[in-house]
Amino acid sequence: MKTAILLAIGCVTISVTIAGFSAGARLLLGLRIGRIRAAVTGSVGLFATVLFSRTVHSGDRGALITVEIGAVLLLTMGFLAVSEVVLPSGSWPSMLRLPRALRRRIARARRYSQLSAIAYRHGLGRLLRAKGRAPATGPAGHHELARSLRRALEEGGATFVKLGQVLSTRHDLLTPGFTEELSNLQHQAAPALWEDVAEQLRQEFHRPLESVFARFDPVPLAAGSIAQVHRARLHSGQEVVVKVRRPGCRPIVERDLDILCSAARRLEERTAWGRAAGVDALARGFADSVLEELDFRVEARNMTAVTARHRDGKVLIPQVFPALSSEKVLVTEWLDGRPLSASGPAFEGSEADGPEADPTAVARTVLDAVLRQIMIGGTFHADPHPGNILLLRDGRLALLDFGSVGRIDGQLQARLRDLLVALRRADAAALCDALLALANQPEEIDQKDLERALGLFLARHFSSGTSFDRTAFTDLFRLVTAHRLTIPNSVAAAFRALATLEGTLTRIAPDFDLMTEAKQFAWAQVTESASPSKLAGRAADELLDLLLIGRRLPRRVDRITSAIEQGRLSVNVRLLGNRHDRGFLQTLVHEVILTALGATTGVMAVILLSTARGPRITSSVSLFEVIGYNLLVVSAILMVRVLFTIFHARRR
Repeated sequence: MKTAILLAIGCVTISVTIAGFSAGARLLLGLRIGRIRAAVTGSVGLFATVLFSRTVHSGDRGALITVEIGAVLLLTMGFLAVSEVVLPSGSWPSMLRLPRALRRRIARARRYSQLSAIAYRHGLGRLLRAKGRAPATGPAGHHELARSLRRALEEGGATFVKLGQVLSTRHDLLTPGFTEELSNLQHQAAPALWEDVAEQLRQEFHRPLESVFARFDPVPLAAGSIAQVHRARLHSGQEVVVKVRRPGCRPIVERDLDILCSAARRLEERTAWGRAAGVDALARGFADSVLEELDFRVEARNMTAVTARHRDGKVLIPQVFPALSSEKVLVTEWLDGRPLSASGPAFEGSEADGPEADPTAVARTVLDAVLRQIMIGGTFHADPHPGNILLLRDGRLALLDFGSVGRIDGQLQARLRDLLVALRRADAAALCDALLALANQPEEIDQKDLERALGLFLARHFSSGTSFDRTAFTDLFRLVTAHRLTIPNSVAAAFRALATLEGTLTRIAPDFDLMTEAKQFAWAQVTESASPSKLAGRAADELLDLLLIGRRLPRRVDRITSAIEQGRLSVNVRLLGNRHDRGFLQTLVHEVILTALGATTGVMAVILLSTARGPRITSSVSLFEVIGYNLLVVSAILMVRVLFTIFHARRR
């Protein structure tokens, strides 16, 4: 019984000691840590206590007990500070998730080695090792490098094929040789087993497939890397299209996206061409868009939003069946037609009579629909390639696949209209103003130099007798980059959509001039907004605002004049009104004070320890030594806190 009591007391003492040292180190460093790290930190303090108790002479322990506690606390703080800098809290999974995390890390490492082998096998190792920009090997070398990149992406699998398809539209980042080669990426994946697809459909509908559809074609119309599409008929007789996510594809896609983002971060850190291209932001944006495509509820909301803002009888958007759609299944109406990728045969097979079957008229209709989505609706189809545009039997058009959309607000829409109007007038000064209003500017910019560059751009691409092509988008983006302007992501998405649309429309109508049509559209919008009815409406709104201001103005003027008359007029200026500025100044003052206190305490400790005289507490320890050792420990604790704050802030 006595032994059990002593054992219990010992366990309680050990637990209290561990908790005390852990809490003290955590509070002195200003950290919030988990239970495992707290237990390890307290155990270090316990071990240090045992170590110090053996090194200090038993006769002096009473006099040096505070020094011993302070030294143990200092050692505990040092361990916690180093462990937090080397392995920050939250960077390692909890012990309960450790086995699963290890399996994921092993699978990720295996996949990473496979992708690295693919890259080196296709001769892309020089890009990964390049210290500067991508090696300039001449036109022939660039063509071979582009072909190697395409083959590597094809072998890498679905996620990397989709990345290549996105890069094929980035004329602002890649040279024409790369974009043309990557545009050849076509990924028609093998269909998933029908049994797996049927089981996934039963799980999503929570009932047998026969109770939902009167007929369901098990042979897919098309199979991609993320989903495959089937044709079916509802019991009401409605023909529908069922888009099903491939079973088990999400973990594979997420793993590849994780590897892709990690590789992009390393490329941006280690290579100049990676930093210049902004590959980290590019990879993160691509990953976000692919993750959105994995959730068909996002696509259903996109289609509903575009339909609500776009009501044009010439361009249809398939109706969504929300009751039958979910994260893994999207059911839309069946539209009978052929994609524009069929080009000539699509028009020959049309039963329409009239201008709708004419390629130029079709191109103009598609462009008008997309421009209205961008300039008026604010939500637009971000990937209008030929396979996503359907020519129906009655001559009308339909837009498909809204997994990728862009959104743009009213202010940016007005800036885009100003830019197109400036292009129509070939006015370099107006184009410079519109571009500066549209983009995020650096602190210093040579506006005259930018205006001259825009004048050369207009002369090169918009002079009489010059036809517009997608190189104009490329030159404009490069001009913007050269002057350190940053285009908002939504506007960049609109430009990329127009560049993709230009390739689509020139495929069906080679003589179609997209920029001329776009400038005319913008001019029509401007002239419409300048009509008497529109001007009268805006004038009435402005007059109402002025009346409201005018009603408040006399009272404010009276208060100001009264304050001047009575000598009470004052101007209040809030210094450091921004909370980030206040936080920075507070942290700086805090560190300076701690540094000063630590240095002063250390100097006082050295002075006291160097003093030979003083009252004796024990035969070997004087009072000045006890105070000096304690001050030395306090000084070290303060310095550890300052150093940890500096290095921890850098890590964040």
